[in-house]
Amino acid sequence: MIKRQSYASHAYATLVLGLPLVGSHLAQMALHVTDTVLLGWYGVNELAAVVLAASMFFAVFILGAGFAQAVMPMVASALGRGDEVQVRRDTRMGLWLSIGFGLLTYPLFWWSEALLLGLGQRPEVAALGQDFLRIGGLGMIPALLVMALKSYLAALERTQVVLWTTLAAVGVNLVLAYALIFGHWGAPEMGIKGAAVASLAVQVLTLVILAVYAGWLPELRRFHLYQRFWRPDWHAMGQVFRLGWPIGITGLAETGMFQASALMMGWIGTEHLAAHGITMEVASLSFMVHLGLSNAATVRAGRAEGAGNAAALRDGAKTAIALSFGFGVVMVTLFLTLPEQIIALFLDATNPDAAQIIRLGAQLLAVAALFQLADAMQVMALGLLRGIRDTRVPMIAAAVSYWLIGIPCSYALAFPLGLGGTGLWLGLVVGLLAAAGSMMWRFWHLAPKA
Repeated sequence: MIKRQSYASHAYATLVLGLPLVGSHLAQMALHVTDTVLLGWYGVNELAAVVLAASMFFAVFILGAGFAQAVMPMVASALGRGDEVQVRRDTRMGLWLSIGFGLLTYPLFWWSEALLLGLGQRPEVAALGQDFLRIGGLGMIPALLVMALKSYLAALERTQVVLWTTLAAVGVNLVLAYALIFGHWGAPEMGIKGAAVASLAVQVLTLVILAVYAGWLPELRRFHLYQRFWRPDWHAMGQVFRLGWPIGITGLAETGMFQASALMMGWIGTEHLAAHGITMEVASLSFMVHLGLSNAATVRAGRAEGAGNAAALRDGAKTAIALSFGFGVVMVTLFLTLPEQIIALFLDATNPDAAQIIRLGAQLLAVAALFQLADAMQVMALGLLRGIRDTRVPMIAAAVSYWLIGIPCSYALAFPLGLGGTGLWLGLVVGLLAAAGSMMWRFWHLAPKA
C-alpha cells in the first residue's frame, strides 16, 4: 500500500520544483525587456520595429512551443511508470518536431516586410522589422529546442539549471546587445540588426549549455538522450504531436486575446493604452509565479498519474491550487492598497501625462485584482490537465472562453455600455473566469478518485 503524503510535504515538493521555474520565467521576461529598452534609447523607429517583430516572433513561438511543452507531462508520466526508454523516445521526438516547425515557419520571417505592410505598418518600420526577423528568426529552432530541453529537465526535477542558465542568458544578452546596437567596445554599430544577432547568439549559447547538461551529466546519462538521434520514431512522434498541437493553439488563443485587448484600448486613447500596457506588465510579472507553480503541478500530476497514485494526484493538485491562490491573495492586497505607487514605478514623474496615466492605471489595477485570481486559476487548471495528458478539450474551452466570451464582453462593456478601459478589463476577467471554471471542473471530473 502506498503511504499517503501530507499536504506539507506536497507543498514543499511543489515549491522546490516550482520556484526555480518561477525565477526562470521572470528572467525570460527580462531577456525580452532588455532589447526593448536598449532600442528605445537608440531610435523611435527601431523601438516600434522591435515591438512588432518581437510580437510576431512570440506568436509563432507560442504555437510551436506546444510540442516542446508536451514533453513535460509525457516524460513525467513515463518516469512515474518507470519507463526510461519512453522518456528518451518522447523527448527526442519533441526535439524533432521543434526543428521541423522552426524550418517550416522561417519563410514568414524572411518575407515579413510584406506581411507587416499588409497589417498597415509604416514602410520604414516594416523594413526594420524584417531586418530584425531575418536574423532573429533563425533563433526559432534553438528557442524551441531550449523549451523542449527545459521541459525534459523540469520533468526530471532538474529546475535549478534552468534558472541559472536563463539568468546567465540575461547578462550575456545585455552585454552583447549593448555592444552591437550602439557599436561599443570595438563592435560595429548595427542598430536593430545588432539586437537580433545578440538574441540569436544567446539562444544558441543557451541551447548548447542545456544540451550538454542534459546529455552528459552523469546522473542523466542512463537516459541516452542522443542515442541514434537521427532515427525517426513515428509512434512517439505521433503521440507528442497529438498532445502538443492543442497546447500551441491554446497558448495562441490566450495571447491573441491580450493582443486584441491592447488594440481595443488604443481605440479609447493613448493614455489609456499606456496605462493598459503598464498594468499588463505588472499582471504579467505576477503571472510568472502562477505559471511556474503550474509547471510544477504538471510534473507532479504526470508523475502521480504514471505511477497510478490517485491520492498523490488529487492531494498534490489541491496543494498547488492553494499555493497559487495564496500568492494571488497577496497580490490582490497590493493591487488594492498601493495602486498609484505601483503604476508610478513605471513612469517619469516629469512627464506631463504621468498623473493621468497613474489615475487610469490605478483603476485598472483594481480590476486586475479580479484578473489576478481568474488568471491564476486558469493557468493552474491547464497545468493540471496537461499533467494527465488532456489538451484537446482544454483547447476548445480556451478558444470559447477567450474569443466567444472574453473579447465580446470586453467590447460590449468598453464601448456600447460606455465603461471604457475598466469595462474592457472586466470583459477579460469574464473570459478568464469562464476558462478557469470550465477547466477546473474538467480536471476534477477526470482525475481518478483516491
